[in-house]
Amino acid sequence: MTPALETREVWLRGPLPDMPSLLQPVAHALLQAREEVTALLADFPEAQLWERPAAVASVGFHLQHLTGVLDRLFTYARGEALSAPQLDALAQEGKPTEPPLAVSELVHRFHKQIDSVLAQLRSTDEGTLTETRGVGRAQIPSTVLGLFVHAAEHTMRHVGQLSVTARVLSA
Repeated sequence: MTPALETREVWLRGPLPDMPSLLQPVAHALLQAREEVTALLADFPEAQLWERPAAVASVGFHLQHLTGVLDRLFTYARGEALSAPQLDALAQEGKPTEPPLAVSELVHRFHKQIDSVLAQLRSTDEGTLTETRGVGRAQIPSTVLGLFVHAAEHTMRHVGQLSVTARVLSA
């Protein structure tokens, strides 16, 4: 017998194993984003990846940005500066790669990034959540928890934008 497809949102499915209690909502939001992106783009046409209806950001941009911003925010949460490859990736967000990457590859990269940040969340000592972390070159002060929460809300905001763009293009 095939198991039933889970229809409840991730946050309604209960605690995630080995996830610190205070970080459960962040992990739930990121897993929800992964599920929504996967479902939304399962059959998305490659030819529409970089289209910008009404001059909004393309699906390709959102996929690159979702992956990149998680990488950057979680780097700051570790108290690290961005590396040269991270800065290069930031400069390339919104531009098609050469050779062009398929929708499935961009989604796969997003999945890998979610896996990476979930591992970081699992290994985070809750006692560090209020520690100050600098953001960007200006080292604007935030906290570890602030960075994690912003990563989750920023991800969901872009998933919403990606959803609208993909649905307009697919209509």
